[in-house]
Order: sequence, then structure tokens, then C-alpha cells
Amino acid sequence: MRIKCWGSRGSISVSGSNYVKYGGDTTCLEIQADSGEIIIIDAGTGIRRLGKSLARRQKKEFYMLLTHTHWDHILGIPFFRPLLCNQSSLIVQDRTFEGLSSKEVLEEVLKDPFFPVRLENFHANIQFDIALNGAFTIGSISVESIPTSHSMNSLGYKFTENGKSFVFMTDNELGYAHAQSRTLQEYIDFSRGADILFHDAEYTDEEYTCKKGWGHSSVSHVLDLAMKAGVGQLGLIHINQDRTDDQMDAMVSHCRRFFKDKNKSVHCYGVACDFEVTL
Repeated sequence: MRIKCWGSRGSISVSGSNYVKYGGDTTCLEIQADSGEIIIIDAGTGIRRLGKSLARRQKKEFYMLLTHTHWDHILGIPFFRPLLCNQSSLIVQDRTFEGLSSKEVLEEVLKDPFFPVRLENFHANIQFDIALNGAFTIGSISVESIPTSHSMNSLGYKFTENGKSFVFMTDNELGYAHAQSRTLQEYIDFSRGADILFHDAEYTDEEYTCKKGWGHSSVSHVLDLAMKAGVGQLGLIHINQDRTDDQMDAMVSHCRRFFKDKNKSVHCYGVACDFEVTL
């Protein structure tokens, strides 16, 4: 399984000299199975660069899973270049978000006065598959999901292949129970023994004191989860829109000192645009 980050910023894309190392694009990940299938997680602004890469690689078929449909996770979909090609096939997880199906969400976004091109006007073969829910497989990868402590119908995912696992939980507030929240123990069990965990680490502990209930975690809550779950690597994601490269480096240093003090061999890092790892 090859994992590549095309966008890790939260809430809104940013630009400027303070955001070069970690990048400014919002959430989009690419997973390539050993059997060749390509899974896209979320369609934030990072999906624009992903689409250009897939076109260069002459890839034609893709699967898309959405954690949820807030703007920063779907805003890039109109600029996903393969949608302009009639030889491309996009298979989208078909589920509901606040009563709207995946197709209805995209139809709402892709119409006047929000965007001049409608969903049905793209040339690609776009399908919506209800089988991509619960526990399922895509090629050689097994996929599981868990509701996250955020908006209704938001999900986290676990991807397992050849005995290796990757857990992705963006937009998950561990310190506050939203309507569909699971317990901390359930999130620990879901992440237990994962080779890699990418988790929402939007706030420092100081920032979180006035952001509780906003749907994102403090770094201390994430460290506690990673330690109790016994993960091998922790990637801090959903990077705050105002978090500079230097500030993100400081957060990572704090996390590494935490694991060192606890005598835990967890490799911790901030997930930057273009970060790539193979399991």
C-alpha cells in the first residue's frame, strides 16, 4: 500500500512564505493498493494536483471515499482533471450526509450560482456505489470505518493490506462528544496496533480551551490516543489554517519529546503536502 498526501490543511487553503514546508492545500489523500487500485480520500483543494499527476501517469479508474462534506473536503472536485476525460471512471462511495446522497451533495455544489459546470456535464463515467460502506474491499485492501466526533455522518477509515494497517481520522474531536461520537476506548480499539495513524491535531492545548466543541482535537488528546493504541507512526493532520511551518515544527518537537519521555518508540511528524510512505 502506497500512501501519498496531496493536501493536509484544515478549514481553508492558504498560501505564502510561512506555509511552504507543510503546504496550503486542504485534505486529499491517495492510496494505491498492491493490486493497482487507486483510492482517493476526500476532494479538498489537493485533488487538483492529484488529478494532474494521475493524468501524467495515465491512470483511468479511481475510487473515492469522503470523510464528510464540509467545504475543505470537497472544494477541489470541479478541478479534478480526470473528470474531463471520457476514458476516466470515478467510483464514489454512495452514502448520506444530513439526508443528501453523495450524488446529491455533488449536484448541489456543481450548479449555478456556485459553479458553471454541472455534474452531468463532466465527461468521465461517474458511478455511485453503495457497497463501499461498512466493511468492504477495494482490490487487495480491506477497508473499515468508524463514525468520528464531528458533524453527522462523518467517518474515519482503516485500510489493511498484507497485515499492515493505516488509520485516517481527520476532523475528530477526542475531548468532546458530538451527537454521533464514539467513546475514546472505541477510537483506541479502532486504531490499535496501526502501523500508521493520521489524526486531526488542529489545536495546541492552549488554543483548545476556547475551541472545545468545534469538532477538532487538541494535540494532547491525540498523543494520548496514539500511545494507548500502540501505533507505530503518528502523522498530525488537519493543520490549522494559521499554523506556520515554524509553529508546526514546534508542535512536532513537543510530540516527539512526549513519546521520548514516555519511553515510546512512536515516530511522529506533521503530514505535509507530497508526504509519501509505503507499507
